[in-house]
Amino acid sequence: MSSAPLPDRGLVEVTGPDRIGFLQGLVSNDMTGLGSGMAWSALLSPQGKWLTDFLAFEAAELVPDAILLDLPRADAPLLVEKLLRFRLRSKVTLADRSGEIAVGAAWDGEPPAAATIRRDPRLPEAGWRVYGADLAGDPADYDRHRLLLGLPEGALDLDRDKTVLLEAGFDELGGIAWEKGCYMGQELTARTRYRGLLKRRLVPVLVEGAVPPRDTPVMLDGATVGEMRSGRDGLGLALLRLEAAGAPALACGGAVLRPRVPSWMRLPSPAA
Repeated sequence: MSSAPLPDRGLVEVTGPDRIGFLQGLVSNDMTGLGSGMAWSALLSPQGKWLTDFLAFEAAELVPDAILLDLPRADAPLLVEKLLRFRLRSKVTLADRSGEIAVGAAWDGEPPAAATIRRDPRLPEAGWRVYGADLAGDPADYDRHRLLLGLPEGALDLDRDKTVLLEAGFDELGGIAWEKGCYMGQELTARTRYRGLLKRRLVPVLVEGAVPPRDTPVMLDGATVGEMRSGRDGLGLALLRLEAAGAPALACGGAVLRPRVPSWMRLPSPAA
């Protein structure tokens, strides 16, 4: 088994009798029936652009009668602030619990027994999220693991108030409940899907040379076709135009990027 603490992740606690219905009307995934599972979801702007995303779960042994949201620790105050704006008469309470409960990850084997464990819902290979346990390992090991799988990590890879969910794999990775009722930003998300409006995708890349800084332009035959996002140790993610996702090599700063489309990713035809 491989494992690592994730000190850059935090937890937001949502309690109160209206917590499920409150979240259900605001976020992209289904918050009913979490049970012993977990759901990846996002909060969008009213215009349908990404603000933050999180892994939602229930764990009575950690916090009774609550939904916990696992997200980048830096985004926790933002999420609480945004959700409080929509509380109105809903009987819910929100609290940033970051730092009070340890957050970690485990993969490539059986997870530790003495902890609260939830299977990462995005991909079986992603492994487990682990809460309330002091894990050994280096957070950089998990970063390499998620880059290899092509999993985005918050603002490292997405642009607040700009990114459309389908650009970042939320459809294939189960971050959108298409059959649920309305939620904030649903109209643009649905229109992007059903009208085939997608022009760019966040794609895993192999990096030959030093990993370029975020936002470094990606070039193909002298034209800008995307931007670098996060990366380390020869692995990265880049936001690419569809016609560039199948290119054998792309230039980015002083590095060469080689797109590596994973088996889970469904890319529409650029002509479409």
